[in-house]
Amino acid sequence: MITVALLEDDLAYRRGIERLLADSGRFVSVGSYGSAEDALRGLPRQPPQVALCDINLPGMSGSAAVAHLRQRCPALRCVMLTMFDDAENLFAALQAGACGYLLKSSLPEEILAGLDELLAGGAPMSRPIARRVLASFARPSARPDPLSELTVRERETMDHLARGLAYKE
Repeated sequence: MITVALLEDDLAYRRGIERLLADSGRFVSVGSYGSAEDALRGLPRQPPQVALCDINLPGMSGSAAVAHLRQRCPALRCVMLTMFDDAENLFAALQAGACGYLLKSSLPEEILAGLDELLAGGAPMSRPIARRVLASFARPSARPDPLSELTVRERETMDHLARGLAYKE
C-alpha cells in the first residue's frame, strides 16, 4: 500500500479523497491535515510516500508547505490537488518542488491515475495544466524586419518621408 497524506482545508473534500484512496485498494491515507502548519508538525515524524496538497490553505500556502516538506522529507513526492489553474500558482508550486499538479475538477479515476503515474516516475498534470506548461515554452515565430526587404531606393524614399519631405521631393 502506498502511503498518502492530505493537506486540504475543506473537510468534506478531504474526507472524499480519503474515501477514494481507501476504496482504491492501492493507497492508504496516513495523515489528514487542514493546514500546512499542522502537516509540518505531523508529517516529518513519519513521512508518507506521497502528499496531496491544496494551494489555498489557511496560513501558509500550499506551495510554501511543499518547499518546507521537501526540505524536511526529501523523498516525499508532493502533488498539488487544487482548483487553481493560473500560471502564477502553477509555477510557484513546481518551483517549490511539486512533482505534479492536478485539478480538483478531475474525475476520481484521473486523480488515481495521476498517483499511479507519479509512482511510475512521471509528473502527473491535468490536461489544462499540461497545455499551460507547454504554452509557456512556446515562442512567437520571429518575423523578418519589413525594412530589410526594401530596395536601396525604397529605403532612401522612406528615409526622406520620415524626415518630412513630400512624396514628390
